Formats: sequence, C-alpha cells, structure tokens
Amino acid sequence: MDRRKFLKLAGVGAGGIMLPVYGVPVSAAQLASNGMDVGQKKVLADVVLNTARKAGASYTDVRIGRYLNQFVMTRETNVENIVNTESFGAGIRVIANGTWGFAATNDLTPDGVARAARQAVAVARANAKYQSEPVQLAPVKGVGEVSWQTPIQKNAIQVPISEKVDYLMEVNNSALNAGASFINSALYLVNEQKYFASSDGSYIDQDVHRLWAPMQVTAVDKKSGVFKTRDGLSTPVGLGYEYLDGREEDKIHGQTTLYKDSYDMVEDAQLAAEQAKAKLSAKSIEPGKYDLVLEPLHLRLTIHESVGHPLELDRVLGYEANYAGTSFATLDKWRSGKFKYGSDKVNFFADRTQPGSLGAVGYDDEGVQAKRWDLVKDGILVNYQATRDQVHMIDQNESHGCSYADSWSSVQFQRMPNVSLAPGKEKYSVKDMIRDVEKGIYILGRGSYSIDQQRYNFQFGGQLFYEIKNGEIVGQVEDVAYQSNTQEFWNSCSAICDESDYRLGGTFFDGKGQPSQVSAVSHGCATSRFDQINVINTKRKIS
Repeated sequence: MDRRKFLKLAGVGAGGIMLPVYGVPVSAAQLASNGMDVGQKKVLADVVLNTARKAGASYTDVRIGRYLNQFVMTRETNVENIVNTESFGAGIRVIANGTWGFAATNDLTPDGVARAARQAVAVARANAKYQSEPVQLAPVKGVGEVSWQTPIQKNAIQVPISEKVDYLMEVNNSALNAGASFINSALYLVNEQKYFASSDGSYIDQDVHRLWAPMQVTAVDKKSGVFKTRDGLSTPVGLGYEYLDGREEDKIHGQTTLYKDSYDMVEDAQLAAEQAKAKLSAKSIEPGKYDLVLEPLHLRLTIHESVGHPLELDRVLGYEANYAGTSFATLDKWRSGKFKYGSDKVNFFADRTQPGSLGAVGYDDEGVQAKRWDLVKDGILVNYQATRDQVHMIDQNESHGCSYADSWSSVQFQRMPNVSLAPGKEKYSVKDMIRDVEKGIYILGRGSYSIDQQRYNFQFGGQLFYEIKNGEIVGQVEDVAYQSNTQEFWNSCSAICDESDYRLGGTFFDGKGQPSQVSAVSHGCATSRFDQINVINTKRKIS
C-alpha cells in the first residue's frame, strides 16, 4: 500500500494505548513546514471535478489532505519514543448511475488526480449493478471559497521538541518526587490540513488542530506487591499549546494571566502520585445501591458509549452490526415521539461548533456547515446523527454535518459529533449536590467500561471514588464499578449542576467502520446525580 504506509505503535504512552498512526516518518522541521498552496489545491480540485463530470458523474467531491502527527512518549527519566509522520494525498468520491464510487491517490499532479477521478467513476459504475436504490443526497448550497481554522494561540507542532521533552520530564519528576513508583507521560499532537471541493460549488480550506497530554502514575506497596494507578485528569482538546502553557498575554493591559482553558500537567502529576498512594490504603466499597455524583471527566465516557454511539443512524440501521454493534434506540422508538431516554432533566445535543472541542470544524467532510441540533429533549428521543445520504431515512432534508474521514485515503462516512448533556438551568453547585446525598459515591475520571452491542446494558469504573454519607464526603474508597442499562440510568438522573460546572471531556481515538477508522470527539456536561444505582465490588480474591 504505497500511498498509505501504516505504522502501528503498540503498547506505548499512557496505559499502553494502541496508536493508529498513518503516514511516513518525517523530521520535526518538515512537520512544521508549510504545505501545498491553496491555489494549487484549487487547480487540482477543478481537474477532478471536470474529469469526473466528463466521465459521467452526477456528483463529485474531492478532499486534498495533509495529515500530520507528532507523538512524544516518556517513562520516568527516559524518552521512550518520538514519532513524526506526514500523510498527503487526495480522496475522490463520486455518484454515477445513482451509486457511490471512491478512489484515492498520492500522485498530486493533474494527471494523477484525473486518473483517480476516472477510477472513482468506474468503481461507481461497477457498484451500480448491485445497487437496489439510487443514492439520495440532501441538498447543500455551495459556499464558494472559504476557510476555517481551529482558534489556537500557539501551534503545538511548531514548539521545539526539546521544550516538549523538558516539559514531560518536569511532569515525571513531579510525580516521582511525590512518591510515585512509575509514570508514563506523553503528548499527542495532530494537525489536519484539509481542502474540500465539490460539484455543488464549494472550495473549503480548513486547518484543524488537536492536542492530548495523557499520563499514568503508579504507586507500589513494596511489602505486599500491590499497586494502584491514577491516570491524568486532562482531556484531549481542540486547542494549541496554550492548553499546557497555561498562560496568555493580555494585549490590552500588557499582563500575563492564566489561560482559562489550561491544564497544569505538572501539578496533576504530583496530585496523581499522592492519590495513587492513598488508593493503597483506601477501604474497599461495600456493594449495594448508591446515589452517584459523577463529575464531567468521568460522565463524558458514559455519554459517549450510552448516548453518542446508539444515536448514530448507521448503527441504528444495522450498518455497523458486524464490527461495532447496533443500537437499542430503534426507529420505532423515535417515531413514537414518546420514548423516555431519560428523566425530564436530561437534554442531549450535538454540536460541532463548540470552541476547544475535538469535533469543532467549520464544515464537515461533505462540505456541510457545522451546527447544533437536539438529540434528546426533556428526556424524549427526538433525533439522530445523520449525513447527506441518510437524512431522508428519517424524513429530513438537511444533513446534520457529521461526516468525517480520518485520512485522504479513507472514504468519509457518518461519525459522532460532539454529543453533550446540557447543564441545569438553576444555580446548583457540586457542594450543593453532595450536601443533598445521604448515601452515595462521588466518582472522578475515566476508568474501565463494558457495554453490550446494542449500547444498552453496561458497567463503568473510574479513577477516584469518594464515599458520601449524610451530605459529606467521608473518605476515599476503592474497587468501585456501577451497573445499569441506558434507559434506566438516564431516567435516574435527578439533578445536574449549572453551567458554571460545565466542562468538555473527550476521546482521541474512537474506532468505527470496516476498514476501521478513528475520530476524535468531545462530550460536555456538568456534574450530575443518579439515584439508586447498583454498585459492585471489583476486587479480585487471590487464592
């Protein structure tokens, strides 16, 4: 596969994350260099559009993409690996004879993209023999020549490698000095330079940036050999290096202030070491029914698995059944207009315009402008996530703008947008919420999870657990996981903090499709309470 060399880095970074890295190795300097001029991209795009039309395509779009990755991985006092990759090429999608066709090339010359355009039309014609119904595309008005960029203050890829390594070494030393036995830390930086053009009349140039700074801290009891871990409490973001710098300059008053959306990884490493050690002596939870107080960086994973995935329309229709499963939230439930997904306090919305989110773009990979729409309103299921060729199946004529491909060589399809739980409308703090709980557990951070193929029955863990009695936190506990099903769980939601507690969490590598693709997505929420949820003890007995 010359046009798409694949590096798979197994067991690196925090928690042994499996990293899908597309592209060829390049130097850090090459990674930070400018890509192809936008004028050159338009010339190539017009070649594609004209060639495909002459070959018989009724619709064509082309994505010219330069995808950049930089991963810096460390352990204790050592740099484990530094990876810089670049992938550059064009993906061409057409409709001919009512059927999709796709081809891709890294030969970015007029002749190269013209050959790929003709190949895409030939693929569509071949596929048409097996097409039972013609593709129905929701209309999209061309926007002409426009551009969009993630609103970053400091391009993370352009920050010198030495500075990033020094920062991670400071992080690691902070944890080790606080008593950690081991620490892994990493920086994952992504830049997608994407140019989209279509026969609808759009020429869209986008520069998308993402950053993630994960770590895992381990404390070991040398006498017993028991160990406990605490992952970092950062979140992947659609921001620049200012997320880690933590400071910005006030251009009006000439002062330097704390950046509002910053993360102090050094401080979190110290706290992680202290909390991992505290886990070693924390009491094991007594199983039973508890009211759960779930903070945003924990609850975002529950949202992702039990709301984001089951409301993907292709999953509802069974297209993902072989790989990622189906959905309990079937069309008959939506059509009834009465399906109680959650309590009347529960409002879920999809939004690709949220600043700092992983899913934030100006336009999706079909040229549809990013927007916000409701999924669950006052507890009732009201909509799904759908693309241009799907929305007619739910009696709608406007795409939701959630099409994405993880590479120029991958065909775009429906991917999860940012799916978030709306905060409460009345003033209500985390302290207020804990004060209202007689017997409960306060859970922070993402842990292990398990959910069935219809996204219904599930089990979730966390990073930190604190027991609540009579409105007060009485101590740290361990070995906690909660079990429920999606409808029962969200209908047990009895309170949500106000917007002052609303925060985004996210995932950098959300897998879907065959061949598999990954995408990055955020989920926002405020701390929320769920009544009388079944809690189990996960501690294994050692014989």
